[in-house]
Amino acid sequence: MSRHIIPDTNTKDPAATNTVAVLPIGSFEQHGPHLPLGTDTFIACAIATAISQHHDVFQLPPITFGCSHEHAAYPGTVSISATTLAAVINDITQSLTQQAVHGLVIVNAHGGNAVLTNVVQQANQAATPINVGLYPSREDWTEARTAAGITSTNHDDMHAGELETSILLATYPRYLRNGWDTTDHSASDRRYLTTVGISAYTPTGVIGYPSRATEAKGHALLDHLGRNAAALITLLTGAPQHQERQ
Repeated sequence: MSRHIIPDTNTKDPAATNTVAVLPIGSFEQHGPHLPLGTDTFIACAIATAISQHHDVFQLPPITFGCSHEHAAYPGTVSISATTLAAVINDITQSLTQQAVHGLVIVNAHGGNAVLTNVVQQANQAATPINVGLYPSREDWTEARTAAGITSTNHDDMHAGELETSILLATYPRYLRNGWDTTDHSASDRRYLTTVGISAYTPTGVIGYPSRATEAKGHALLDHLGRNAAALITLLTGAPQHQERQ
């Protein structure tokens, strides 16, 4: 299954005229010693591709930087401000209205991009012809974990763990480094993370159980998330957009 970072759509392709767009948003931050800095972007793009394989959507290229300030203690992490991220989303949304897009699915793969919740809420209160949705929700992730047979929870498997490593194994395995199966770390009480950063809770940057990851779980996660986007797409457009592809 091909996972495009930059979609190869051109101006003559029917996909360019679809009325629902999908925008992946990731980050450029540490993901422990075994996953790349661009992990969240890879995952957001993989989900967007999975959606496009089940629904008629216009897949956009990713925003590759996010709000990763809680990871700043680790080398390589680069962040943008919440204000900048919100402004970029607003600009893209305005531009999409000129392309007759009526629904925008923002696929967010980084929990630190919390501002996106406010951006989506505000966009849907504005007098614009486009409806905006944020995907996957916490509930979507929980259901996807169950569907894929993942044994850890959203809370315990927070960062560079079973879920994220499984998706990378299924999509971009050449980006994994050796040792991903020996870096499990538990930190269940992280109540002051936004104050002290993630480095206060993990020496490696990992919080979760990458040793439990498998390629099969990654494929199952993405298949579920791709199909499950139907409900949100229908809500954004008021009409079914689901189309199974062989």
